[in-house]
Amino acid sequence: MTASSLSVPPRPLAGQVIAVSGADQGYGRLTAAALARAGASVALIGQSTETLSSLASRLEQQGGTAFPIQADVTVVMDWLSAQERILELFGQLGGIVHVADRRTQTHFTALSEGEWMELFNANLKSSVAIAQIVARRLTGTWLTLIGPHLDDTDVQVWPQRGALEGLVRHAWRGGVRANLILPARASSGDETLDAPVTDTVVALAAPGLAHLSGTVLDVPLPDVPKLRVPEMPYL
Repeated sequence: MTASSLSVPPRPLAGQVIAVSGADQGYGRLTAAALARAGASVALIGQSTETLSSLASRLEQQGGTAFPIQADVTVVMDWLSAQERILELFGQLGGIVHVADRRTQTHFTALSEGEWMELFNANLKSSVAIAQIVARRLTGTWLTLIGPHLDDTDVQVWPQRGALEGLVRHAWRGGVRANLILPARASSGDETLDAPVTDTVVALAAPGLAHLSGTVLDVPLPDVPKLRVPEMPYL
């Protein structure tokens, strides 16, 4: 076997159509860009039309295929509309990357019911709804979740992670291939610093790992360098 036969194809995801939620910020934005570079046609789903359109334009200029879809995936009908749009355009949807990493700065003891429900809807309700719709309508479509960051250890985060882990470990019972990625921290917005997360998403999307399901992957990440404030000269 020659070295060239072992090389990774430059566009390993060519021919795949992949939807990415939260593509207008954080891990969603970086993941969408990584998938497009790997050859996938990427549906950019988010709430900021301007940001999504700008990202789609940039990815197209770089040789990728991407298109924006404005939708709030915590609303089931919004997701269904986005899904139908993708199927109209491409006739298929190979995979979904759903960013379920909403967090709050409010401490558990001060968390209101409304704030908890926002977290529940963004991270849990949306994930279960998407998995259910995939099971009903999209046989063969895989689902990768990016869950709450491991550096968040407040009480309300643990039941969210536990529920997402239970979902992916047992999604096969509904005929869904699902995996969960748990980043060590929130996105830095830097492609290099956050590459372990985006590389993991791309690897899970590759045909060679199509057998992998029900896996929870903790992803270590380098620390984000702290900005140094220059000292003011004495007058």
